[in-house]
Amino acid sequence: MTAYTHILDLAKEVEPPADGILSKTIYQDDQIKAVVFGFGQGQVLSEHTAAKPAVLFFVKGEASVGLGDDRQESQPGTWVHMPANLKHSIEAKTPVVMLLVLLK
Repeated sequence: MTAYTHILDLAKEVEPPADGILSKTIYQDDQIKAVVFGFGQGQVLSEHTAAKPAVLFFVKGEASVGLGDDRQESQPGTWVHMPANLKHSIEAKTPVVMLLVLLK
């Protein structure tokens, strides 16, 4: 039997809080770690870096994303690849659900 993970609706994996940021690891193995985030409207994940490459996929809501010296808008369906050590930040304009995939 082949082991797999199937999630029908990522938007239902975490409910964005009224105030704050929630995270839930939905998958992890030797190659990747997948974490679903829920951001309350107006919440900010301050600028930081990650030692490994990562992918962001916005499932629900709208946010402003800092990527290095740039600022980009996101909406449901937005996909972002970030190389290791890129400065990044997120500001939720509405309640947001986002998938983060860390590449190990």
